[in-house]
Amino acid sequence: MTATAPPCHDLLAPALRGSPTATPAEAERPDTAATNAETRVSVVIPTKNEARNLPWVLRRIPTWVDEVIVVDGQSTDETLAVARALRSDVVIVNEPRPGKGAAIRAGFRAATGDIVVMIDADGSMDPTEIGRFVRAIEAGADLAKGSRRLDTGGSADITFIRDCGNRVLLLAANVLFRRRFSELCYGFMAVRRDAIADLELVSDGFEIETEIVVRAVSAGHEVAEVPSFEYPRRTGASNLNAVRDGLRIVRTLLQVRTGIGRRSGRTTGTRRARRQVSRSRRSA
Repeated sequence: MTATAPPCHDLLAPALRGSPTATPAEAERPDTAATNAETRVSVVIPTKNEARNLPWVLRRIPTWVDEVIVVDGQSTDETLAVARALRSDVVIVNEPRPGKGAAIRAGFRAATGDIVVMIDADGSMDPTEIGRFVRAIEAGADLAKGSRRLDTGGSADITFIRDCGNRVLLLAANVLFRRRFSELCYGFMAVRRDAIADLELVSDGFEIETEIVVRAVSAGHEVAEVPSFEYPRRTGASNLNAVRDGLRIVRTLLQVRTGIGRRSGRTTGTRRARRQVSRSRRSA
C-alpha cells in the first residue's frame, strides 16, 4: 500500500486567506444539544512559563467542560498563579520531569473525565474547537486528532521547512502503519479515557503526539481526524527543535512499528476484551 503527501506549499495557503472567524464557545456543543449529557470532559494543558498566553486559552474554554488540568513543568513565571486566578476549580499537576510528553502523561493520569482533550497553552489552538473533538469521540472514535490539512483547517504559523519535514514524517507513518492520515505532528487531540491504558505511552518529548496516534492504530482503536486551525503562538518562543524532535519522531515510529527498543503497544487479549466490553456498553 502506498501513500502520498501533497506539495509543501499547500498547507501555507490557508494562512494567505486569513484565519477563520472563531465561533463562540457555547456554539460548539451547548449542554442542551450534547449527545450524551452525562459524558464528562477533561481538558489537559501542558505548561511551562505560559503566564502571558494562558489567560487567552482559559477564557475560551467552553463552559460545559467539566475539568481543566494544568500540568506545569517547573515554570519560573506566574503560570500557576494566573491559572488559579482565572479558574478557581483548576486542577494543578506539578511534573518535575521535563518535556511535553511527560506533562501529557501526567495530565492523562490525573484526568477523571470520560473524554480527555489535550491542547497547547501558547494560544496556537483555539479552545472553541474542543466541541468538534468531543463530538467525534461521542460518534464512536476512540481518538480524535486535529488536522490542519482538512477543509476549514489550516495554519497561520507553520514554516516551509517545518511543513516539508512534517510531510515526510506523515508519509513515513502512513506507509509503516498502512493509513491515509492527512496530518501527524499536531497536538490538538481528544481520547476516550478508557482507551488511554492501551496506549502504554512512554514518550517525554514532542514525539508524544505521534506516539499517541500510532499506538492507537497498533492497539486497534478507531482514529478520526478533525479539522483544526493553527494560529501563531501569542507570545514567547516554542521549545520545539525541528531536527532533534524530528529524529525522536522517526525513532518512535520505528519502535512502535517493530516493537524493538520499547514496549510495542500491541493489544493483549485482556485489553482487547476490555475494549470490546466498553464498545458494547456505548452501543447499548
